[in-house]
Amino acid sequence: MLELGTMLMIAGMGTVFVFLSLLVGAMSLMATAVRKLQPAASADHPTQEEVAAIAAAIRRFRQS
Repeated sequence: MLELGTMLMIAGMGTVFVFLSLLVGAMSLMATAVRKLQPAASADHPTQEEVAAIAAAIRRFRQS
């Protein structure tokens, strides 16, 4: 009976290990695909219109 429990435990742990390994592999592949398909983020500074909009939003927030 103890041997059967041990075998069942090993089979269950093996199943979980294989599933989690496949999950990590799939997530890594998806991350690589997203990095390749996603356009590069621009490191430009904000435009004057964006700065003005942010400043106006801050002023309005502080007034309320």
